[in-house]
Amino acid sequence: MYYISTRDASLRYTASEAIVQGLSRDGGLFLPASIPQLTRQDLEALAGMTYQQRAVAVMKLYLEEFSSEELADYAARAYAVPAKFDDAAVTPIFSAHDKTHFLELWHGPTCAFKDMALQMLPHLLTASLRKTGEEKTVCILVATSGDTGKAALEGFCDVERTKILVFYPKDGVSEIQQLQMVTQGGKNVGVCAVEGNFDDAQTGVKRIFSDEVLRSQLAKSGYFLSSANSINWGRVLPQIVYYVSAYCELVRQGKLKLGDTLNYCVPTGNFGNILAGCYAKRMGVPVGKLLCASNANNVLTDFIRTGVYDRNRPFYNTISPSMDILISSNLERLLYLLSGSDEAVKGYMRALQETGRYEVSPAIRAAVQESFLCGCCGDARTLNTIGQVFRHSRYLMDTHTAVAYTALMDHRAATGDDTPTVVVSTASPFKFCDSVLTALGVQELRGGVDIIEQLEEVSGCAAPAPLRALRGRAVRFRDAASKEAMAGQVAAMLR
Repeated sequence: MYYISTRDASLRYTASEAIVQGLSRDGGLFLPASIPQLTRQDLEALAGMTYQQRAVAVMKLYLEEFSSEELADYAARAYAVPAKFDDAAVTPIFSAHDKTHFLELWHGPTCAFKDMALQMLPHLLTASLRKTGEEKTVCILVATSGDTGKAALEGFCDVERTKILVFYPKDGVSEIQQLQMVTQGGKNVGVCAVEGNFDDAQTGVKRIFSDEVLRSQLAKSGYFLSSANSINWGRVLPQIVYYVSAYCELVRQGKLKLGDTLNYCVPTGNFGNILAGCYAKRMGVPVGKLLCASNANNVLTDFIRTGVYDRNRPFYNTISPSMDILISSNLERLLYLLSGSDEAVKGYMRALQETGRYEVSPAIRAAVQESFLCGCCGDARTLNTIGQVFRHSRYLMDTHTAVAYTALMDHRAATGDDTPTVVVSTASPFKFCDSVLTALGVQELRGGVDIIEQLEEVSGCAAPAPLRALRGRAVRFRDAASKEAMAGQVAAMLR
């Protein structure tokens, strides 16, 4: 299987070349030239497998140059229980009732869904370096709205022939998220705050990738750039697995019959997570609708409703910071999937860069609405949902999952649609203790990591071990830079 760029479909790359390069040199994103299909018999077989086995089966369809034995080794190490994940199911499902299920993707080492891809990506990337004959050391650049940074740092910590530098928006992540990053161990890691929001950090990283002079200088020093953001196909592919797996697991548990339609509701920022669900649907998993849930930064909600993508709007710092994004990079892949035209995608992206907005054709708008629903809510309703659900069922959710659940309830109330739905739960509530405690009615909050213990006491739930382990860890990284100075941070790290 070959991979193409969303902005130049004439070029062909192997999977390993696409994973090593991360972002196409023309600024486009790599995606597979075709989508493999899963038959009913395939889904039936997958239902009888472990999560690790499902990962091998699904990824092999996209990674022809990787052997099943290689992928089985990577899956065993990436999703090891209990060394990496604290639940034997890896991605356990909590069923509130027969119509609503929570897919918990936060049982890994950094307590967020990004672990599902970023525990696998280092294996895929280092293997791809060997397969492509690349001899230089890879410098991985990451822009994070909160969870990707720590997950990438953890995944690539002390991995041979890699260095990683994470940029996060100053004052734009939760205190626990920041502590996770700035206390990260490892000889090959770096962390820097950016003066601005996530879009500033993401734009800065993309600018560095397109800097020919810097790339040339790094090459002379024995380095090249790649990405661990979801602009890298090696990030999206492992996420497809858990959409396929969740459907098969519900069949295995007898909560769905094979062939029944299942919807997914996804808290969405950069569009990578929900895009993976779209790929699962196109592979033949009986997915009905993908409900794209946004917070006050509801640029995606407006796009799905109107076909107009317009980032010219106020930016809000919310209690669901991983979704505080106005430039959703992975939407570019969807535009190519629906249009099949690199020229159309280039036109949309050019308009976005020059004017901050674009409008898709009526045909593409209709195609988007055929697969996607949308909804959004603000902080007050997010807090209300956390409190109500906990009081009713003692189920504790984080601020991002609560946005998704609120959007689902709104959709059901407005339409009467009772299609079985999986709410994609993306982070442990203990990563957002202050907001969750507020939702539970607590007014006086403890400081620092003491707040983790406070939430344990109030909720009766145990915090994940990796978050409890933050106590006493020394801060290693205190640098902050403007978005214009990000390239200097890269150069300084690699001196």
